[in-house]
Amino acid sequence: MVARTKATDPARTASTAGILRPDELARHVELRRWPCDPAVDRWVENHWALRWDLPPGTGHQSQTLPHPTCSLTLEVGDHTRDGLPPGETLLVTGVVTRRFDVEIRGSGRVVGVRFRPGGLAALTGARARDWVDAVVPAREVLPAEVCAALAEPPLAEAPERWAALAEDALASVGAAPDERHDLLLAVCAAMLDDHDLLAVADVAERFATTPRTLQRLFLDLVGVGPKWVLGRYRMHDAVAELDAGFEGPLTDLAHRWGWYDQAHFTRDFTALVGVTPGRYRDRG
Repeated sequence: MVARTKATDPARTASTAGILRPDELARHVELRRWPCDPAVDRWVENHWALRWDLPPGTGHQSQTLPHPTCSLTLEVGDHTRDGLPPGETLLVTGVVTRRFDVEIRGSGRVVGVRFRPGGLAALTGARARDWVDAVVPAREVLPAEVCAALAEPPLAEAPERWAALAEDALASVGAAPDERHDLLLAVCAAMLDDHDLLAVADVAERFATTPRTLQRLFLDLVGVGPKWVLGRYRMHDAVAELDAGFEGPLTDLAHRWGWYDQAHFTRDFTALVGVTPGRYRDRG
């Protein structure tokens, strides 16, 4: 067991934004999040758990906008999500580059580790690009002893216990500190919290580097480029405003979050969310 230490408040590198219609999800699914122990917060952002028990014949289409993060999950239920490897309960989901849709039916339990951007690659030394838009058995990514400790389905009913076991198991991997990953985390934290950063060139200037260097760093550790990550953070900001009841001109919303005009904002929003900003605001 790793020693439990007093919780700290490290810089955020991912937000809780991105769930479309969060009020509707809450009517069907119990969602919990809680912080990780500092023993693993170099790689891990937080823990989370889902629990649902829906009556026969009912369901809910959960839709989430992508984040630049990977997850390790234990998933059990009578209706597993599409695309899972047959017979596998312990899974790694890489960075998803499009809207993440899951049909929720019956009963199910999911408990997970949300890695920081680049955290899983830094921990394992593997290539992040191998998991982009993919769900793979955890045994293909993590050591066998880690998977053996975390793959038992009954643990899905005890999320805190599973999370503690996950922290012990991940800490035992023994990855050395990685200066490139530290830089990536600092860049992602700035992208997330400084809403004046609207272009990769702005980020490069802030960190006294070049867009090309950031491109290599992000592709190596996250699997996608910095422009994609920055765009997702700003889109999360825009969607969160709409969910909070934004009633002003959509042109103002577009300019606030880095789009030159409403037409480009509408195009990007529709491509990712699936409807125009106007229809989304009108609950279309």
